[in-house]
Amino acid sequence: MAELTVSVVSADREVWSGRAKQIVARTTEGEIGVLPGHEPLLGILSAGEVRITPTEGDVIIAQAEDGFLSVENNTVTIVAGAAALI
Repeated sequence: MAELTVSVVSADREVWSGRAKQIVARTTEGEIGVLPGHEPLLGILSAGEVRITPTEGDVIIAQAEDGFLSVENNTVTIVAGAAALI
C-alpha cells in the first residue's frame, strides 16, 4: 500500500510528522488534495486548515498561516510561518 511521508513545520518547531494516506491543504490557487503518487508540486499556502488522514487513527487538523507545500516522491513537506494542531 502506497503512503505519504508527511512533515508539518512552523518557523520554530515541527508540528507533526508521520505516514498518511491523504493531505488536504488550502493554497492561493484553492484547496488541493494530495494522494500517494501525486506529481511533484510546489504551492503557496493560504491561511487555513491542513487536514491529514494518517495511515492509522483519526484525521489530524493543523491550522497553518502562510508558507508553502512541497510534494515529491510521496514526501509532503508543509512549511508555515505559524502552525499548530487544533
